[in-house]
Amino acid sequence: MEISYPEFQELIASIKRGFVHLETRDAYGTETELPHLARWAAGEPDDLDWLQDWCSTLRSHVSAGRSMRRARIISEPLSDYQRWSHTIAQPMVNAGEDIRWVPRRLLSSVLIPGNDFYVLDGELVVFLHYAGSGLNVALTTSTDPADVKRCADAFEQVWKLAVPHHAYEPR
Repeated sequence: MEISYPEFQELIASIKRGFVHLETRDAYGTETELPHLARWAAGEPDDLDWLQDWCSTLRSHVSAGRSMRRARIISEPLSDYQRWSHTIAQPMVNAGEDIRWVPRRLLSSVLIPGNDFYVLDGELVVFLHYAGSGLNVALTTSTDPADVKRCADAFEQVWKLAVPHHAYEPR
């Protein structure tokens, strides 16, 4: 079922136990991020105020005892997007999201779904669909137990090989 971004935000806000999130692309082109990425590329400072709503959501979940884990599959050397992404991850980590990085070369024998996804509370998958430009074009959900299991299992396989944010040295 296709959902809107506000509906996705409601789902994230209403988690009861936590989520896992798998990112598989080397670059994204979200409308929110593009101006900040451009400033970074130009060597301009960013106060990261635009991340505060997400960080507030994370802190709220942490205070309720919920778990948030994100694994980023990355090619090395890193794309400009992923180098920038590494520089802005610390506020999210400080807010309670466990972000880890895994070089794509380590995953050759790991089966991964074709789209980025969130698994919410181990019951619902939200698939994120992107255009070639990196813009998000759709969000779809599945409660099919086989989809949930496949995505959760794929995430755990990636997670086993992932390096915690504080220990990952960008290449």
